Amino acid sequence: MNFLARREHSRAEMARKLLPHGEAEEITALLNQLERENLLSNSRYAEALAHSRAGRHGSVRLKSELREKGVPEAIVTEVVGQARDADLAAARAVWRKKFGEPPVDARERAKQQRFLLGRGFPAEVVRRVVGGEDD
Repeated sequence: MNFLARREHSRAEMARKLLPHGEAEEITALLNQLERENLLSNSRYAEALAHSRAGRHGSVRLKSELREKGVPEAIVTEVVGQARDADLAAARAVWRKKFGEPPVDARERAKQQRFLLGRGFPAEVVRRVVGGEDD
């Protein structure tokens, strides 16, 4: 309960944390009980992670993190689809805060693109933002 009191966890993440403290069958039964009581939810975890990353990181990074934490693919697809809608606005805000002005040469353009790609924004969004499209 202490783990769940601090923040949301995915089922797979919670299983990994509990593994040193019990047998696999006990852990599975406990996780099933927590899900029945709605104390553990992959959907809620995915939404909480998406909310905490919104505005700073893109949908590509979110997708990677959700898969890494063992969230089922159906939930990943749904949450990432919602996050993609906000990618362009979030990428522009991050770009403005970091750089604020269009690149003057190819080297600067590459630097700005690498930065946004590293933040997990899709390549098409990065091209639009750094290229100044739709401004």
